[in-house]
Amino acid sequence: MMAFLNSSEDVIDCSQFANGSCPESFTSASVRRVMYISISGIIIITVFGNLAIIISISYFKQLHSPTNFLTLSMAVTDFLLGFFIMPYSMIRTVENCWYFGITFCKVHYSFDLMLCLVSIFHLCSIAVDRFYAICYPLHYTCKITVPMVRQLIVLCWLAPAIFAFGVVFSEAYASGIEGYATLVACSSSCPVMFNKLWGTVLFSFGFFIPGCAMIAIYAKIFDVSKQHLKAMKSKPKSSCEDKQNQFSTSKDRKAAKTLSIVMGVFLLCWFPCFFVILIDPFIGFSTPAMLFDVLTWFGYFNSTCNPLIYGFFYPWFQKALRYILLGKIFHQHFCTVNLFSENQ
Repeated sequence: MMAFLNSSEDVIDCSQFANGSCPESFTSASVRRVMYISISGIIIITVFGNLAIIISISYFKQLHSPTNFLTLSMAVTDFLLGFFIMPYSMIRTVENCWYFGITFCKVHYSFDLMLCLVSIFHLCSIAVDRFYAICYPLHYTCKITVPMVRQLIVLCWLAPAIFAFGVVFSEAYASGIEGYATLVACSSSCPVMFNKLWGTVLFSFGFFIPGCAMIAIYAKIFDVSKQHLKAMKSKPKSSCEDKQNQFSTSKDRKAAKTLSIVMGVFLLCWFPCFFVILIDPFIGFSTPAMLFDVLTWFGYFNSTCNPLIYGFFYPWFQKALRYILLGKIFHQHFCTVNLFSENQ
């Protein structure tokens, strides 16, 4: 995440910023080369891992469900972050300089902030989806329909986009920060500096409140699923219907567990960055730029982890990935293959 210029000042003295040139890098060429290689590896895994999820869910008809459509949309979010945001952030991190101008800096940060908020909105939606599936299974198909999920996805993208672009291009986030316009106008950087109001708003409504809501929902899900399993075990095991219900409940619980891991990784990766955004204006913006950059990449790493989590916990994704790599998806009618069969 980055930030930029409020151009309300008529005369700005840039003498202390070496005429806007980039600061001298203290890292050697070999260290920068290693950084480029390492970060490029993260970007490649992020892009192609999430692209595999996008192709899998889009192509295989068996995966066309409300939950998977939400997962698909979230994978698109992570793909866009890896493809469009990370490469420019990599250059800024390694070179310790922003080469792409103030206007693109605003666009870059707007999309950066938007995609982060889109992810957490999707995680909230997935939590609600799993809540109805496990806690109210009889009402699930009526409440969580494909048209309703489509509307939810539109909301998950539209609300963060309006917030991110509105706050960034109105420059409300930097209102009242002394010396901020001079810093951005004179230095070749894109510093992140939210004022107290917008830092608190972003942390509260963009992270803390949704995060607490998700934790509460998954706690309820696991409590209800535990009661379901206990009830199933107390019934006669000879009943075919009871065994099928028990299998279905166990399957839903496993899916909820996997998605809760995805949620947990997201909260763990992004909490340090959001927390620094919250406290930085209260400590006089004394957070070292290098530390903030590291925390931002720790947040980005969440988008790298998601496809790895799916690959580890979902056999259907492993199988779909194998079919994609072997080129079988180009065969006619292969989209109807059973990904849940152990014989294929």
